[in-house]
Amino acid sequence: MASRKPRLLILITLAEVGGAQTSVSLLLPELRRRFDVTLAAHGPGPLRDAAHTTGVRFVQLEHVRRSIHPWHDALGLVELFRLCRRVRPDILHAHSSKVGILGRLAGTLARVPIRIFTVHGWSFAAYGGLPGRLYLWIERLVRPLTTAVICVSRSTREQGLAARVCAAGQAVVIHNAVDVSAFGERRRADGLPQIVSVGRFAFPKDFATLVDAFELVQGDYRAALVGEGPDLPGVAAALQQRSLASRIELLGARSDVPVLLASSDVFVLSSRSEGFPISILEAMAAGLPVVATDVGGIAEAVVDGETGLLVPPGNPEALAAALERLVDDVELRRRLGAAARAWARKCFDVPRFRAAHLELYRPELERLRLPAPSADSRPLGRGVLSASAEPGE
Repeated sequence: MASRKPRLLILITLAEVGGAQTSVSLLLPELRRRFDVTLAAHGPGPLRDAAHTTGVRFVQLEHVRRSIHPWHDALGLVELFRLCRRVRPDILHAHSSKVGILGRLAGTLARVPIRIFTVHGWSFAAYGGLPGRLYLWIERLVRPLTTAVICVSRSTREQGLAARVCAAGQAVVIHNAVDVSAFGERRRADGLPQIVSVGRFAFPKDFATLVDAFELVQGDYRAALVGEGPDLPGVAAALQQRSLASRIELLGARSDVPVLLASSDVFVLSSRSEGFPISILEAMAAGLPVVATDVGGIAEAVVDGETGLLVPPGNPEALAAALERLVDDVELRRRLGAAARAWARKCFDVPRFRAAHLELYRPELERLRLPAPSADSRPLGRGVLSASAEPGE
């Protein structure tokens, strides 16, 4: 009689559009094939749709929210504990900070044997003041409850080790991925250079600095900003006040990002803090040169001067100068864009990403004599580092 599939419970705070949600959706087809998978998140969104498409059970969380709220958080812990008792997972894998904390606590109380947390960006680093200190204290508290920590960049791992929220033998690096095949070659016709930016209009994204930079760029260009969030009205007002609204379009949330990227010439991301943003990987897969602030793991994706240009955060003059270089030089745009697509295909395509997760799960299951999924033998790529490995080319 064949052994049962191992049970995997994936937790993420929200099902909305976002990098963490995209990462989970890329994993679901492979995980569904090898595990008995349950996915739980709060609210509607593309991740819920991805679960239904792949045949993964989706559980709607009621009390788990992004913001810190003692009452909701206590109810969320109880909700997750009950979910663990009902699903009885062999592995609990949490993505995003809030459910990462509550999920590891609930999993420990429910005696889930393997508890994994993927860090898409440390909250204690992204937020200042009391919220940041609170997240730091809690992350240290739950560190002993964690089997493994997946960091989406080397810089994220180094930051976690320095803050003592993870241990060297516990933390591995698996870079985020992009389905390069989903992004066609650029089909932009000659004309005014089109700049595009995709991201949530909220901290740590820094659209205020981007607007300042747009005002400084000399030459003709058009730009489109894609996304929603609490900072969107302020950005819209700033564009009106600076007479930029005629050349910079606010598109809101869009489901056709690959099409928008294919019809653009330059991708830009202005941030104060990042883990390893998928929006940059998508732009590279679409063959766009990337202009981005050098924060978090961005330099692990964008090779400065080869696949894009990196600038200091919060510096509109440097950001404007980089954008202006690409606006003025079509050959530079084409060269960097072609190199970016090749780099994305080589280092960040989906098969490596999925294989790295299976490689992490398997020994943990075998160690506890739990049923481990069979897997194809495939080498791990540059985007995957063991806790003791050094970066390779």
